[in-house]
Amino acid sequence: MTERKREHVDIVLDREVRPRHNYWDDVQFLHNAIPEVDLDEVDLRTDLFGKPLAAPIVISSMTGGFKDAVQINANLAHGAAEVGVAMGVGSQRQVLQGQAPEDSWTVLREYDIPLVIANIGAPQLVPQAGKDALGVEDAKRALEMVQGDILAIHMNYTQEIVQPEGDQRSRGVLKALGVIAAEVPVLGKETGAGISRDVALRLKEAGVQGIDIGGLGGTSFSAVEYYRAKKEGMRQKERLGQTFWEWGIPSPISLLLANVGLPLIATGGLRNGLDVARALALGGQAGGMASQMLRAANESAEAVVRALEEVVAEIKAVHLLTGCGSLAELAETRTIFTGPTREWAASLGLREG
Repeated sequence: MTERKREHVDIVLDREVRPRHNYWDDVQFLHNAIPEVDLDEVDLRTDLFGKPLAAPIVISSMTGGFKDAVQINANLAHGAAEVGVAMGVGSQRQVLQGQAPEDSWTVLREYDIPLVIANIGAPQLVPQAGKDALGVEDAKRALEMVQGDILAIHMNYTQEIVQPEGDQRSRGVLKALGVIAAEVPVLGKETGAGISRDVALRLKEAGVQGIDIGGLGGTSFSAVEYYRAKKEGMRQKERLGQTFWEWGIPSPISLLLANVGLPLIATGGLRNGLDVARALALGGQAGGMASQMLRAANESAEAVVRALEEVVAEIKAVHLLTGCGSLAELAETRTIFTGPTREWAASLGLREG
């Protein structure tokens, strides 16, 4: 298990794992040549799940469970605390199942992070081959381990079908998720294939407090598992990885579809503050970034702080260039769809912002 997590990090850092098209490039703002806003007036402060953030940014769930993950998560935690943004951790399944030490998660306790998101997988909420299901006590332990404020339950079946050791049973997951959501605060999270309107409504009915859309456009975990399957000579899994490399709902489209009255975190292909601002204009309460922050964390804690401060500066720049002095004003500003995202929106009857 720990070797697999190390492989995931190495593949994301060293290999091409993204779709050919980034759908955030299809979302455009109208430039305001006379903005009547001073840059130093722009206020990015916000609340997410009752916690105050200095900016609407989430360091998205990444990793844990192997030796180097301790330093990676420490660097990420330092950056989140220093800049005042939220942080999620990678799946805690392996430590809950006694397959990894806790240190790469408990390291977060050393930092004053304004919002911490714990993490377990939806497939593990039901019994898998030779493995018992995780339940309410496991959920509570995951939160306590990182002193978390909310528990992400991630849906990653696009990854699981390619993963050589993947869990592929899903019957009963929604009911099990609802049982946990009745006991602890839950964030429903996809991991690269997006959330549809129907799924968003079912998650809301199950009692989640928010949704992380995890749309198509960023790291494809089918692609990540493709490289692992190829290395192991597992030809059928390798082919599945190729076939489903670009499977999913584009992130901007998923953000619109999943807007069912719950706080939304936009993840899936966000590269900079412009992409975060695009997500905010389309109804997101925050934008989450993973691979960019992983690259910075692989360097140093200071590199994470720099990367986050650059994103903050870019979000503020969008506010100035659109004449918006606040997040509320940006949420009301006009956006224009082009390219494949416009085609998706038209086919689904979705209106541009």
